[in-house]
Amino acid sequence: MNTSRRKFLVLSLCSASSLALTGEAFADEPVLAESDEQARRLGYKADATTVDTRQFPSYKAGQACSGCSLFQAGSDDKWGDCLLFSGKRVAAAGWCTSFSTM
Repeated sequence: MNTSRRKFLVLSLCSASSLALTGEAFADEPVLAESDEQARRLGYKADATTVDTRQFPSYKAGQACSGCSLFQAGSDDKWGDCLLFSGKRVAAAGWCTSFSTM
């Protein structure tokens, strides 16, 4: 019985440590630059209020990455992950042509 309990505690400790390290790793991801090739193709702007509505007529006032179904972060986070831009964080106040509220 002790071996089983000991294994459980060790595995729990390892799991908790890996989760903590994973959170820190995501915080260290670089932010997406507007000059990035994929960002330019999708019209990404770190500040949605600067979107040129003549060039991107699909933009509607009030849309921002924080309200997009592809954005993954807490509601009060200024930066988060986007399913389109893996490995780079996007601004919660940003916008791109793939904005979706599914």
